[in-house]
Amino acid sequence: MTGELAGVLAVEGARLRYPSGSLVILTGLPGAGKTTLLRRLYGLDGAESVPVTAGTAVVIDSSQSRRHWDGRLTWAPYPVRRAVVFATHVSRIGRALHQGHSVVAHNRGCGPYVLRGFAWLARRHGADFHLLLLDAPAEAALAGQRDRGRVVAPRTFARHRRRWESLLTRVKGGDPAPATGARIVDRAEAGLLEEIVFDSARGVDPGRRRSFRG
Repeated sequence: MTGELAGVLAVEGARLRYPSGSLVILTGLPGAGKTTLLRRLYGLDGAESVPVTAGTAVVIDSSQSRRHWDGRLTWAPYPVRRAVVFATHVSRIGRALHQGHSVVAHNRGCGPYVLRGFAWLARRHGADFHLLLLDAPAEAALAGQRDRGRVVAPRTFARHRRRWESLLTRVKGGDPAPATGARIVDRAEAGLLEEIVFDSARGVDPGRRRSFRG
């Protein structure tokens, strides 16, 4: 695997290790395969509307917040619905960190202001902040969007792509800021990843999962 920077404790075969209590944000282009990776690692079925715990970690996909609000904000314009979903997503991450959990969270947005917000959230709860970047070519990400039946508007995708390429360039140059550390994996490497471990030799058992509420 490529792109290891400060903050990742070690890589053991196809395992990634982070300090206990860390916030790991999985990001990449829309359609890159982030949700697919989380489903495979943690046995998610894609119908969850709340975060899920697996061992000591809480797994938070932004789609969980979207499902939570499905059909409940039909009166609101799309920008309002999007803001409510994002606020719910972030508040769930903050709640899990406050309760002392390690967190693996999907977030497709990778603009500087979004990442600074996550860095602030991690600092507020005394957690390390790490980025896990799933690098997929734009063509592959667009194909992934078509496969899932939800295609991002061209202008929106272009904006995501500019921000993603800027972040990727910085990380490859050795600058993970505002994160403590960052790691880049391509889709083939992501397919080989067996588990994400938080300061435990045994790692997380994907079979130990339950809905996270609170």
